[in-house]
Amino acid sequence: MRVLGIDTSTATASIAIIDDTVILAEATHDTSGRRSTDLLVGIDALFTKLGVAPRDLDAVAVGAGPGSFTGLRIGMATAKGIAFAAGTPLWAVSSLAALAFAAKTIAAVLDARRGEVFAGCYRDRVLVGEERVMAPTKLVSWVASQLGDDACFIGDALAAYPELGPLPWQAATPSGSSVALLALTGPQIDVLTSGGPTYVRASEAEIKYPDGVPGALRTKG
Repeated sequence: MRVLGIDTSTATASIAIIDDTVILAEATHDTSGRRSTDLLVGIDALFTKLGVAPRDLDAVAVGAGPGSFTGLRIGMATAKGIAFAAGTPLWAVSSLAALAFAAKTIAAVLDARRGEVFAGCYRDRVLVGEERVMAPTKLVSWVASQLGDDACFIGDALAAYPELGPLPWQAATPSGSSVALLALTGPQIDVLTSGGPTYVRASEAEIKYPDGVPGALRTKG
């Protein structure tokens, strides 16, 4: 089964095309600039490299977050556009779960900005508890409560919070191949028309204006 995997939850976007469990091609891109343009160019380059077209795909898989709000929206919109044009289903998976895909017992931790991290604990690829957003100072005790004291960590949060350095840590971001492989092992629910990003926390606008943006039009309930 040929699947395009996309993850744009961090500043490093990753795309890959797999055929069952074989990774045919994979690439990463810095998304600090023109995110949507770079992502589409990267995907087109991957298709060209393999000599395939969107119609040759059996499915598209996307990392739904948590992560960068802008990145997740672009990734989801791009994945939906390709899946719609190719006539394939769209599968969505957790970006944290994709990050933890290759390990048996691990805490996946991504920089959430604003002095916080996104975190999820996994045992044998199964989420333990819930994915959370929290201050880095709370991470160790929370992970210990979920996985015990011998858990390992993976993610990009260490670069933002060096105080986490004493922990057993693997620096990484979610990969397109892990997104695709994880989606293949899941329920394969088509979210082409209903899927959306998983933010875990409220957006800055929702925090700043809990009762709605001043002056915005309101719909009658």
